[in-house]
Amino acid sequence: MKTKYQIIIDDIKSKILSGEYSIGEQIPTESVLQEKYNVSRHTVRKAILELANGGFLRSEKGSGTYVSNKYQSKFGGNSTKKTIGVITTYISDYIFPSIIRGIERRLNEDNYSLLLASTNNDVEQEKKALEMMLSYGVDGLIIEPTKSNLYNPNIAYYLSFKEQDVPFIMINAYYEELDVPFLCLDDVQSSYLSTKELIIKGHTQIGLISKVDDLQGKFRMKGYIKALGEAKLRFQPELVLSYNTETKLDLYTDLKKFLTKNRDVLTAIVCYNDEVGLEVVNVCRQLDISVPEKLSIIGQDNSYIAQNANIKLTTLTHPQEQMGRDAADWVIKKLQGKKDLPNETYYQPVLIEGETVKELEIQ
Repeated sequence: MKTKYQIIIDDIKSKILSGEYSIGEQIPTESVLQEKYNVSRHTVRKAILELANGGFLRSEKGSGTYVSNKYQSKFGGNSTKKTIGVITTYISDYIFPSIIRGIERRLNEDNYSLLLASTNNDVEQEKKALEMMLSYGVDGLIIEPTKSNLYNPNIAYYLSFKEQDVPFIMINAYYEELDVPFLCLDDVQSSYLSTKELIIKGHTQIGLISKVDDLQGKFRMKGYIKALGEAKLRFQPELVLSYNTETKLDLYTDLKKFLTKNRDVLTAIVCYNDEVGLEVVNVCRQLDISVPEKLSIIGQDNSYIAQNANIKLTTLTHPQEQMGRDAADWVIKKLQGKKDLPNETYYQPVLIEGETVKELEIQ
């Protein structure tokens, strides 16, 4: 549990970094802060002293305490080597090591440093990561948004980067509230291709498993619905299983219920990604549903877990390392003063045939 003194430090620091307190602005008086935080004058003074030592505040005798931006030079600002911040939802899982490897290789070519943070798809952790990047004074930033399909309470931090002319680009998704450059897979097209492939193979009862708190899930559902519509197939909400970051922990149980309930109806499933696709395969083994004889499954991302699984999952490509490289290249060029850089880039997915899709025999 945080001490009262630490709460004051964190709160004032957040207000400075998010732009609520602007550089040169006078912060509330000690007596106002005492009342606001319900603490002693000694605690307020101790917090102000630490913030001043960290370069966030400066006190003028007889005048008051003002917001300072010296904190940037205290961290990375004096270094001649430029630093690019990278914030992803995860670091060591799934496709993220490949993306980060692409970023790192491109930054190394131009002698840039990398400052890495992850959010675990949690907005509070994203806030801490953004504050760290702002405190450090990174020269540019590459971000994978957190819960990109939901309202984001950290928008003010991104606006702070814009105000400070720190270039940033988003990968895999973006915040629809912000006008920001991004690099994304064409997620509508990926699930459209998946669904269309199953329709071509004779499937009409096609399920979808989608993650609803990320923008990718929203777009992948859109592609699924588009393909069904083109084929004049009815969208059946009971054949859609949705989950989010928190309920992912219960996905195995939820899949078991979903497949048990629909085992006599479903002949195929379009999965949010390879991780989900392989979980479906595991549940099918438990329920004695043979893949692909009874159920066809398509993943997404052509991840290393799909490539190393004991069944070759049918999936679609994701640029992974190339996306990381392109993101780093965009930031470097922006810092070099290059104009007319693309504001949005969509990578086109390609279907990779595996062993988990079967053509239905016409009865």
